[in-house]
Amino acid sequence: MDTQGQQTQIRISWPAGHLTATLDDTATTQALLKALPLTASANTWGEEVYFDTGVSVSRETDARQVVEPGTVAFWTDGDALALPYGPTPISRGDECRLASPCNVMGRLDGDPRLLATVRSGDPIRVEAVDA
Repeated sequence: MDTQGQQTQIRISWPAGHLTATLDDTATTQALLKALPLTASANTWGEEVYFDTGVSVSRETDARQVVEPGTVAFWTDGDALALPYGPTPISRGDECRLASPCNVMGRLDGDPRLLATVRSGDPIRVEAVDA
């Protein structure tokens, strides 16, 4: 069965809301899906939410440090999912600059600014959405 180009949806929930995200079929996505469902404690860094996944993967060749708001990124240095929705402490201007290059996994569906309701320490749950 050819799964190339297949996309997967995940749901990210926290006490004040939830978003779904559409992920590309990458090695990082596959590793994350194997770990779902997962619950972690949220951290915030400027206008970015990140949290530990317990998944360890290596940095992909197309890893990027500056991404669009709403990008679903995997921070390999911290085994964490990074969800930027605006500038971070090291951004230049309005860009979303991550702490270091991250594997780009996909995009949030809907308004990434909903992530502004996540508070540091909030429980975050990530689960696969059945197609």
